[in-house]
Formats: sequence, structure tokens, C-alpha cells
Amino acid sequence: MEQERNTNPQRRKRKNHRNTNAEKHYDETSDPASLSLTETKSDEKAAHKPKEKQHDLRRHQNFGDKIQVSVIIPLLNEEESLRELAERLEAVLQTIAGNNYEVLFIDDGSTDGSFEVIRAIHQNNRKFRAIRFRRNHGKSAALAIGFRQAKGDIVITMDADLQDDPSELPRLIDKIKEGYDLVSGWKKKRHDPWHKTVPSKFFNYVTSKASGITLHDFNCGLKAYRKEVVKTVQVYGEMHRYIPALAFWEGFRVTELPVTHHARKHGYSKFGFSRFFKGFLDLLTVLFTTRYLKRPLHLLGTIGTLMAFIGLATDAYLTVEWYFDRTVLSNRPLALFGVALIIVGVQLISVGLIGELIVKNSLREAEYSIREKL
Repeated sequence: MEQERNTNPQRRKRKNHRNTNAEKHYDETSDPASLSLTETKSDEKAAHKPKEKQHDLRRHQNFGDKIQVSVIIPLLNEEESLRELAERLEAVLQTIAGNNYEVLFIDDGSTDGSFEVIRAIHQNNRKFRAIRFRRNHGKSAALAIGFRQAKGDIVITMDADLQDDPSELPRLIDKIKEGYDLVSGWKKKRHDPWHKTVPSKFFNYVTSKASGITLHDFNCGLKAYRKEVVKTVQVYGEMHRYIPALAFWEGFRVTELPVTHHARKHGYSKFGFSRFFKGFLDLLTVLFTTRYLKRPLHLLGTIGTLMAFIGLATDAYLTVEWYFDRTVLSNRPLALFGVALIIVGVQLISVGLIGELIVKNSLREAEYSIREKL
């Protein structure tokens, strides 16, 4: 008992000593003077930073590590541009996504050393991955494979020729965070020759009128998507030009954003003038397979009815002329033209009805774009 009485004061002394230290630590850290001094030092440090960098840091801190970003880059013979592109992308993606990002190079059958450069980039940073085609399949096929493999909540596509600026990625992601599902880049100031810019403007004008969504640059490679868009839209053939229209028809919110466009530094463009002719044919395909796939009579029947009506009106006019002895039908090729219009019109209506029968018999379960389920 005496020993316990002797040790208890020591325990009490140690306990009091710990409490005193804790109170002292609490008083020092909670002192308003010390807090204001700390804030002043941090403000002085921030004052020495450039304003632009301060804005970038505040903006990028909003993204955090929860957002997964996938960057898809289709390429064909871009050996000289890939190293610089990878370095610039790595710097930007580390800032906006931390370690939670991936870059997918889709080598569309390159015949130069592009894939060897990509292999070296992959060995240096495993977040840079690649898929290599045995032969050239086209940009739409490359994007389709990239969309299938992408794991990010936000997917960004860009070209590999350094004409698209990686520093635009934060602005595209900011626009997605505003509530849009697809943000298409707009090369407002292009650094391309006139024989590309003039046909491109005409192409974009016609596509805007036909698709019902007004964009200045459908064919810009720099775009940002929500994951739901790339998993819903089907891309094949040369349909990559019309992804904004396809997404718009599926009910997604689409907008555009002016982006910086650079002149090509290496190599040459892989797209010739023939892409515009193919583009308009693809536009017809897109219109038919999206708007009229489930109702072919609405398209074929409309055209057929219009042609048959013009043919009937033409022949009716010539019949009146013949009745009053003002013309001889055997000398009027216009009469045969009217008959031909009637025949073709009836055939189109018939084909449309057959198409409706096929759709009705083959449609087991309608495929619709569902936004949400409860």
C-alpha cells in the first residue's frame, strides 16, 4: 500500500505534465496571432506566383482524383509528332486528373516507325497504351475501337499531328461539367490551305441544315464526351464526321467550343479532297439509318408521292392541250417524262411499303436510348 501511495503521485505528475503540454500545444496552434502570421506568409507566397498559374491551380483542384479521363488518339504515320504530343499530354493530364487517366493510341496501319515510338512511350509511362491494326481501316474504325476500350468517365479524342493543342483539355472538361454530354472543338482560326477550308465550310453548312444541329466544325478531331455517349453512338464507315449529329439524335446535349488550331509541323495530311464527296454520301446514310430506319415509308413515300404528283400534273396539262388541239402528244417528250415520273413515284412508294413490312416483322424489341432508370 505504501508503494502504491508513492507511485500514484508520480502517475499524477506525469498526467499533469501531459495535460500541460497538450494545453500549451492547443494555445499555440489556436493563437489568432500565429494563424494570421501563417496566412500572411501563404499570401506572400501566392503573391509571387503568376496570376495565370494561380487560376489554373484553383480550377484543376476541382477535378480531383475521382474523374477518370481517357484520351483516344487515332494516327497514321505520325512518327515525328508522337514524342512531343505524349510529353505535353502527360503534363496536362497529371494536372487535371492526377494518376487517374489513360491515353489510347490507335495505330491505323502505320508504315513508318510510329508504333516503335509508341512502344517507347509506353515503357516510360504505362498509362499510355496502344492498339495496332494490321492494315489501314480508317479513322471511324480507330475511334470505334478506342470507344470500346475507353474506361474513363470523360473521353477526349484528338489528332496526333500536333494541330490539336493538349492545353485545351481542361476547357473541354469544364464545358462537360456544365452539363453537356458532347463538346465539339471549333477551329475558329484554321491554319490550313484554302482548298481545305472552303469545302469544309460548305460541308459544315449543309450538314448543319440536314442534321438540325448547328455547328461550325463537325470534323474537328478535338472533342470531349461523357462515357454514355461513346458507349451509345455506333461509329463505322466514315461516320466519325457525324458523331455530334448522331449524339444529338440520340438525345444527348451537344455544344461546341472554339479551340486553338496549329499549323502542321511534321508530315502531311492523310485526307484528300475525295473525303468531301464520301462525306455527303455518308450524310445520306446517316439520315436514312437514323431518322428513317424504323419508318422507311416516310422518306421513300414522300419522294415517290412528290414525283408521282409532278408526273400527273405534267400529263394533265398536256392532256388539256391535246383536247383543245393545241399540241400533238406524239411530238411532246414531256408526256413520256410525266409518265416516267408517275412510274418511278409508284415504285418508290411500293418499296417504302415493303420496307415497312420488313421493319414490322423483324422488330422484336425496340432499341431506344435510355437516360436513367429508377
